Amino acid sequence: MSPSANSNGGVAPTEYPPPVSSPEEFVKRELDPEDERIEVGVVIVGGGPAGLACANRLLQLLAEEPEVMERLGEVPVAVIEKGKACGAHNLSGAMMRPSGLKELFPDLDPSEWPTHGTVEKDSVYWMLSPGAALPLKPTPPPFRNHGNHMVSVAELSRWLAQKAEEAGAYILTETSAQQLLVADGVVRGIRSGDKGRGKEGEELSNFEPGSDVTAKATVLAEGTWGHLTGAAIKAFQLAEGREPQVWSLGVKEVWEVPNPLDRVIHTLGWPLRYGPKWHEFGGSWIYPMGSDRVSLGFVLGLDYTDATVSAHDVLQQFKTSKLVRRILEGGRRLSWGAKAIPEGGYWAMPKLSAPGMVLCGDGAGMVNVPILKGIHYAIHAGILAAETIFEQLKADSTDLSAYERRVEDSVIAKDLYETRNMRQPTSKGFFIGAGLIANAMVVTKGRFPGGRWANHPDAQAPVSIGNKKDAYPKPDGKYTFDKLSSVYVSGNATRDDAPNHIRVQRTVPREIAEAWRWMCPAGVYEIPEDAPESGPVEVIVNYTNCVQCGAITAKGGRLTPPEGGDGPLYTIT
Repeated sequence: MSPSANSNGGVAPTEYPPPVSSPEEFVKRELDPEDERIEVGVVIVGGGPAGLACANRLLQLLAEEPEVMERLGEVPVAVIEKGKACGAHNLSGAMMRPSGLKELFPDLDPSEWPTHGTVEKDSVYWMLSPGAALPLKPTPPPFRNHGNHMVSVAELSRWLAQKAEEAGAYILTETSAQQLLVADGVVRGIRSGDKGRGKEGEELSNFEPGSDVTAKATVLAEGTWGHLTGAAIKAFQLAEGREPQVWSLGVKEVWEVPNPLDRVIHTLGWPLRYGPKWHEFGGSWIYPMGSDRVSLGFVLGLDYTDATVSAHDVLQQFKTSKLVRRILEGGRRLSWGAKAIPEGGYWAMPKLSAPGMVLCGDGAGMVNVPILKGIHYAIHAGILAAETIFEQLKADSTDLSAYERRVEDSVIAKDLYETRNMRQPTSKGFFIGAGLIANAMVVTKGRFPGGRWANHPDAQAPVSIGNKKDAYPKPDGKYTFDKLSSVYVSGNATRDDAPNHIRVQRTVPREIAEAWRWMCPAGVYEIPEDAPESGPVEVIVNYTNCVQCGAITAKGGRLTPPEGGDGPLYTIT
């Protein structure tokens, strides 16, 4: 038995860590000379709901005190977004609770929001087989969506970006944030990434070096597996005393359909397998998006043990069911995408501030697993960050620790604390885990079973080559699709000669290579046809396919930002 194999024959991805020189690789501690820096008042990394809510709220406050605004210089608020546009890398279900937008824009009527309205009917099914769906009645409390808004988070981000620009924000799209600037123990901004490098890192004819973007306060709102968020957590030991974060992977499609869907649908069960042996936990959603579109997707926890589990292929399999086929019949797929989701809950949230810096949104683990919600928490977090930063700007202070107290006193921490042990029982299998979640924990708001249940990193789950793949349908190009055609409809336009932004060991046991190959929804990882059936194999990394979902970081690799503008261009996800 190899040192990395366990008694069941599995191999843990943690035994093959990514080639990262040191935690300091992504931290820059010497600033460029002043005349070479770009100076802004506040820099916000991430053009999603958290970062843009922060920009909008901060500019609202600055408009009331112009002398503070003036002190921030020509660029009071800058938003750094690596995608081609705000929302380009944003993907979610999503049924959004309205509280965040109501607080951010109290004078706007919800009819002016970029949503597809509300739905008052919910259905939850336990899928027994492709042809049998057992309705769960009454609808379990976590799945009740009355009053929530159907949104495309990509559309929402573009709308929030427009509002922020109208208020005076400078939004720098196609700009990656590669390093965190830290001087004298204080975060001083970010270093933007180079542009115009070739495959081997060489400077091309259009090369543009990155710049130090210095600021009086830095907001990291990068979303799932945030690059600088990870660097900050290590540099300032923000996860000390916390549980490790755990993740799921969601794969989503948007369809145009001939018949309107009148309800929100969630499912549990098939095509996932029961029993703690498999660690297969997740479920689906089907949401209406107006009268002629539906959003559907499947979410899978990333601590499964069969290397051939594939969220993309499970979604294709799910679509062969009688329930889904009836909804999609006569329709056509418009869009596809994938994203990792933090599921560690309250105990896995890191410390949320360091001198000169705060963390917001999904990057800080602000997702409520049982109710499948995170967007309104991201908006609330952005608002709280802005209010804290505004107070400290007036005091000329870099101490932003008041933000943590604000979060703790807010709906974010209140809700997450009530569901603080929700994800952990799933390792005990569907019936025990789901029973605890649906009954004792929900009814008692987390008080029973109480205490603090431990999380275990997804990459510590040993994987072996099983037979999950045998049930996946062959793509027909009409209802079921392969990965490469899906990447095409994501709008991904990464140039072929871009540098590789994915860190993985290239020679790994076959089990690890298979796990990466099946896990990746974009077909990034391949195994050569002549590779041995067991033992070490070479992994081919097709990094230009990458849609920035972040799952590889949960399963033994390390995703870093590509060149600004690379990756998907989501529009309705």
